Amino acid sequence: MSSTPSRLNKYTDRRRSQRVMLAVKILVGGDRLDGKRFSEEAITSVVNVDGALIFLVEKVKLGQVLIVRNVKSNQELQAEVVDIGPEYEGKSEVGIEFLEAAPRFWRVAFPPEDWSPRSPEAKRRTVSPPVTVLKTRLPK
Repeated sequence: MSSTPSRLNKYTDRRRSQRVMLAVKILVGGDRLDGKRFSEEAITSVVNVDGALIFLVEKVKLGQVLIVRNVKSNQELQAEVVDIGPEYEGKSEVGIEFLEAAPRFWRVAFPPEDWSPRSPEAKRRTVSPPVTVLKTRLPK
């Protein structure tokens, strides 16, 4: 029996883009189940080209459409709730997926689709020159 949580296995085959652990301040809004509007400040924990994993106090349901605003860029997109996970300190772990492609929404460069930690580029080291070499290059 595998010790990997089923939540992780559940989405392994669906993964379309590389995930990046990144805290981005966002504003999330939408309609509550009773029809009233809500707006909540949140922070991402993981982002990818297709969406993010966020923590919300507001109770949402699968399939619900939310408006997500990147506070820094002020860009807004619609996203669908695709997963609702466990609750931590009063906030639910919520997976969202953009309704349209938005590769620049998070303002980060994602690794290419064929990138792997096992690729030669990932294992390449960058070596700094010795301090003595740097001292000779610096203007006095």
